[in-house]
Amino acid sequence: MATKTKLPPLARMLNGYDPEKFFDEMVAGTAPRSHYHRFRELFQSLTLEEFEHKRQSVDLAFLRQGVTFNVYGDSAGTEKIFPFDLLPRIIPAREWEFLERGLVQRITALNLFLHDLYHEQKILKDGIIPPFYVLSGKHFRREFVNFNVPKDIYIHVCGTDLIRDDKGNYLVLEDNGRCPSGVSYVLENRRAMKRTFPQMFESVGVRPVEDYPRELLRMLQYIAPAGVSDPTVVLLTPGAANSAYFEHTYLARQMGIEIVEGRDLVVRDARVFMRTTKGQQPVHVIYRRLDDDFLDPTVFRRDSMLGVPGLVNAYRSGNVSLANSIGTGIADDKVMYYFVPKMIKYYLDQEPIIPNVDTYLANEEADKKYILDNLEKLVVKAANESGGYGMLIGPKATKEEIAEFRKKVEAEPRNYIAQPTISLSRHPTHVADGLFEGRHIDLRPYIISGEKTVIVPGGLTRVALRKGSLVVNSSQGGGSKDTWVLYGDE
Repeated sequence: MATKTKLPPLARMLNGYDPEKFFDEMVAGTAPRSHYHRFRELFQSLTLEEFEHKRQSVDLAFLRQGVTFNVYGDSAGTEKIFPFDLLPRIIPAREWEFLERGLVQRITALNLFLHDLYHEQKILKDGIIPPFYVLSGKHFRREFVNFNVPKDIYIHVCGTDLIRDDKGNYLVLEDNGRCPSGVSYVLENRRAMKRTFPQMFESVGVRPVEDYPRELLRMLQYIAPAGVSDPTVVLLTPGAANSAYFEHTYLARQMGIEIVEGRDLVVRDARVFMRTTKGQQPVHVIYRRLDDDFLDPTVFRRDSMLGVPGLVNAYRSGNVSLANSIGTGIADDKVMYYFVPKMIKYYLDQEPIIPNVDTYLANEEADKKYILDNLEKLVVKAANESGGYGMLIGPKATKEEIAEFRKKVEAEPRNYIAQPTISLSRHPTHVADGLFEGRHIDLRPYIISGEKTVIVPGGLTRVALRKGSLVVNSSQGGGSKDTWVLYGDE
């Protein structure tokens, strides 16, 4: 027993670790991949006691610093510590360069699509996308057709979810172009790992992520209304009950800007002001972390208590800029996802660098028949749900769940897509007492689109902590890992 506790955790993991039939990020067969070699050399000097001490220290630090997320409707309490695994996911330089090119291509096409959609609508007139899919979209804002957004940028912050299949090929799972969350965990995970393994980063050669708040603020200042040389930027939050409230406060603090709720802002003469102890102060840029529906009760949902009456008029008048722009939600409708490769070809005359997952549209008769005939094999998703909700994973679903989804697809085919079940790549993950097992992961890089496109090196690696689960969302039992992008390939 004594010898077991002194066995280095990584060596013990590799001795008994079986990647099975999945593509494993760290291990090829029985040997570590080359870009993990240096990390392994340093990590295996730890005893299990040291590893456990470090793991508990990180958990305690997260607890003290309030690194949490909220779960709606949880009777055990809404605020949860975000689960974090100490084994980092490592991406070599050449691989990251490929991903960067693919992500820049994608955000460029999406912004061109949104500009076209809210102006000439050429892509619809040319028959590349059937107009029905756009005009019936929940988040298409007809009110903003022919409205010119600042600098022609619609999606300023995007979180594009990437997965790898059983051969290690990267695929885009979805684009989050409304109010993508999770970047605060990227920054806090890195802080925790640097405290825990202070010598390792320089020795392994890991690119930093700490510039994200500065780049975010630079972009927000760039989109300020014309003629404003020193813009006041605020972050608009729905409030403390929101699942990402920790992130809202964290980013506002890191950028050195005010965090406000709707009640803190007032509109006078089509201009936005912030209530302060020194009177009302003009606001020029709002990084909004609530959806269109709640922004302005005089235009969208009249029952919204979260927004600012008159905000849309101020926006239309060019006196305040919003990130992300109103109307971007149509671009992350899961039905629009199906058409992104066509957008890339149409606007850029390029083939997609990172392909989509094969996708079936329930509104197309042939696709609908295939979906209904194969529900037990497919992943079926509602077009406008997020966080792992509104989804059927056929191979793991009960007969009752399949029957329920059959009714939903038949009743509202426009609202559903289906995809084959992908064997997501896995990564060794600590499960208990020095025991490591493979768990499925994805990757959400964060793309800032301003004067230039900036992508933080890495992003949020989310991990499905439940054995066999493919759902990585924190609200559904997922956790995260630090993502290390190397300066070199080993």
